Amino acid sequence: MKKNFFIIFYIFIFIIIQLAPISLCDDEEEYEISDILTELTSSNSIVQDKIVEPETNSRSCVVIDRNTNTILYGKNENTQRKMASTTKIMTATIIIENCNLDETIEVSKKAAGTGGSRLGLKTGDKITIRDLLYGLMLCSGNDAAVALAEYAGKDINGFSELMNLKALDLGLTNTHFETPHGLDADAHYTTAYELAILTNYALQNKIFSKIVGTTNYTVTINGYPKNLSNTNELLGTFDGVYGVKTGFTNGANRCLVTACKRNDMDIICVVLGADTKKFRTQDSIKLINYIFNNFKPVNIQELVNIEFEKWKNENIKSFIINKGITQNVELEIENLENSVIPVRKDLIDAINISINCPTYFEAPLPAKEIIGNIKVYVSENSVFNISIHNSYKIEHTSWNSYLSNFFKNYPLILENNLFK
Repeated sequence: MKKNFFIIFYIFIFIIIQLAPISLCDDEEEYEISDILTELTSSNSIVQDKIVEPETNSRSCVVIDRNTNTILYGKNENTQRKMASTTKIMTATIIIENCNLDETIEVSKKAAGTGGSRLGLKTGDKITIRDLLYGLMLCSGNDAAVALAEYAGKDINGFSELMNLKALDLGLTNTHFETPHGLDADAHYTTAYELAILTNYALQNKIFSKIVGTTNYTVTINGYPKNLSNTNELLGTFDGVYGVKTGFTNGANRCLVTACKRNDMDIICVVLGADTKKFRTQDSIKLINYIFNNFKPVNIQELVNIEFEKWKNENIKSFIINKGITQNVELEIENLENSVIPVRKDLIDAINISINCPTYFEAPLPAKEIIGNIKVYVSENSVFNISIHNSYKIEHTSWNSYLSNFFKNYPLILENNLFK
């Protein structure tokens, strides 16, 4: 009888372990960031003839430039994966954009009973939305996530709908949310690239940026203070890092989203599916160092302006505005909103600017009409498409002027095989 009891007991414990949705605060693995940096510095001391992309343990990785969302490095960056507590980037975004952060709420039994990493809430606790956000992002509180979801969406399903609507609004077509905390669920996924895009959007909000950049914070629960520490191992320990979020579940493995800025380069690094916390830290450091050591900011607008002026000088006299009151065309190009992008140093000379614009038009030609485009390629990848337009309207000419211009331009028309 006693033997059967222990057998049943161990089977019960085994089932509980297998079924329990685990999400930890990533504090069970002890190591020093300085030791990882020493290891990586030693391995990078070998001089190489060409730039080599780093090897990573993580299943999916991406690094994007924050100014343009350009991918600087990618590994399975468009593959759908579970993302664990990095989900909370979207949760925080929804709350910050739609809620009164100074409002105090009462914690429900469901929120208080949520497992995994926790802020430590109990049923009936009184806490502000702002403090819940710090508990959500610093110590990755799943209980805080449910409390916020119930406040903003009535329940988890209602809040998930808000998350998915926001994802749709941001164009995240390979992302779907089922929970506010990221515990494993079959239909809860994103990609490394789309998570980076979401993070870039979220960081534009000053409140979000302040929260994820905070290493230590004191919340107040029922009038009593509680000190929190950020689970992000790179924040405050690695040069230029100013956020963002850690994550771990059995299904997602180790995840880390990092924002880092040094001098003129501002990047977001995402690693998903690392086997251990140490691997996710190593991968993130490798990728960040790879970008800052091997990429250089290039002003694409300046390069385009130079090439366009050369092209105009060579081609402007060939323009024909058939039946136009004038043949003098003033061409302009749009200015890029973010013209400076990081380019790998060995690819700077491979930047190619392709100008495509016809030289024959029928009058009238409206002002600001798009008449051509400029494509900018880094290696084989197109990174910019810039419109060419004429500055002012060219009216249809009178018959007398038309005949005069026709005979004047007739040789040029024949030369260009444009006679109609």
